[in-house]
Amino acid sequence: MMNSPVVELLKQLIFVDKSVVTPVYVQVSQQIINAIQRSYLTEGTPLPGSRTLSNLLGINRNTVVAIYEELASQGWVDIVPNKGTFVIVPEQKTAGIKATSQGVHQANIYAKTTGFPFLSSFNLASTQEMVQSNFIINDGQPDLRLHPTHQFSKWYSASMKRKLLVSKWNQIGTVTYSTFELELCNYLNITRGFHITPNNLISTRSTEMSLYIVSRLLLKSHDVVLVGHLSNYAANMIFQQTGAIVKTIPVDDDGLNIDYIREHFTKNSIRAIYVCAHRHYPTTKTLSAERRLQLLQLAKEYKFAIIEDDYDYDFQFDGTAMLPMASSDAHGMIIYLGKLGQSLFPSFQTGFVIAPENLISEAKNYLQLLDRQGDLIQEQMLSELIHEGEIHRLIKKNILVYKQRRDFLSTCLTETFNNKVTWDNPSGGLALWLKFEPQIPLVKLAEEAIKHDLFLSKTILYQDKNTCAIRFGFGQLNETEIKTVVAKLKIAYNSVINNLSLA
Repeated sequence: MMNSPVVELLKQLIFVDKSVVTPVYVQVSQQIINAIQRSYLTEGTPLPGSRTLSNLLGINRNTVVAIYEELASQGWVDIVPNKGTFVIVPEQKTAGIKATSQGVHQANIYAKTTGFPFLSSFNLASTQEMVQSNFIINDGQPDLRLHPTHQFSKWYSASMKRKLLVSKWNQIGTVTYSTFELELCNYLNITRGFHITPNNLISTRSTEMSLYIVSRLLLKSHDVVLVGHLSNYAANMIFQQTGAIVKTIPVDDDGLNIDYIREHFTKNSIRAIYVCAHRHYPTTKTLSAERRLQLLQLAKEYKFAIIEDDYDYDFQFDGTAMLPMASSDAHGMIIYLGKLGQSLFPSFQTGFVIAPENLISEAKNYLQLLDRQGDLIQEQMLSELIHEGEIHRLIKKNILVYKQRRDFLSTCLTETFNNKVTWDNPSGGLALWLKFEPQIPLVKLAEEAIKHDLFLSKTILYQDKNTCAIRFGFGQLNETEIKTVVAKLKIAYNSVINNLSLA
């Protein structure tokens, strides 16, 4: 017995992939809608009964019922009791498109390339790499397993139920500051020694968004931006995308060499300098108090902006965290970038910018274009966590764990490598600056490590004539994992040394 034309068409058209997360009934519904939009199934066409379609696709009849109910709820079919299911076309429909030169299934393949030219950017080339290894050394990310999942669910749910939330969503504009802005200002004034109001503050999705907005305001083509020799690759990409020229200055045990700037650059030749507030990325070297004063004086004299990135303020293990330079900036020379909630899940973290009021006013205009709505639920939750002291408690709790991990990693490296690598234990942060002496080819080290189920991202490898080091992030590894990772790294290191001796 031959199948009906509709059954034959659906047999060619519909492909079910049970390995993906999209439910089967959604997959099939979308493909039938696509067929209606392309006029393969015309108005009034009867669709197969649930038993027939179930056998055709090898799925449960209840799934077929769900498919037809989904199509009916969207207005694509009419289910007539005791008669069947019939195609209808919504009044505001998308014009049908017939792929006359292709098979039915090929008409669902979207074009891979544009039919028109556009500007691609070398500066923004992705640094992401495909990872299949079970063990990874990153540049110093927090451990999500330390975050109390049930607590976040409770906090988020409570924020969703706040009656004021709907009214906030419906607001077109407001002349008052939000609770979040006020709470964040109070928190930063207390923890970082600021004396700011919400006029000096904007909240963004991330530090990268903050830096992007600041760069668009501050930089134009051929402006000179100074960064430390070996620096944050993401920040450099953002600066270069504006057309700015990135130049490096030496970094030693006291941080950026300010004397070098004075000796090699003249007044008005520098537009901005990018510094890390606590630990230079990637070397973890701290800018000394003396050099901070020198840099502030030089910025005032040379008329350049200081972009102070406080990316790891929350992770201070030894002693008290130094107050940001921006907290003592009386001349408006510093733009301060920070992050709130590093002891929270990434989706609950937020970036922020602190700067003089005139710059923040312009930055808010950019933010309106990029992220007009923001995340009101996140802001509501963070406001409450700040007010109730939960942010502070989570930071304190996690600091103890990360400090133990730093010390345990140091012990493992000492025992395993036996003076073949050197490092200094930083006073905070989630990474060590691990130097190999004598030098080895780090790309080869990464290649050998991958053979032993250990992934070293290319973005943590730093090698030139005078440098052979990796930024060894330990935050996401517990002590058992640290021991395993160090052992695997040593095996990879031995393989590289052996290959070099045979060459």
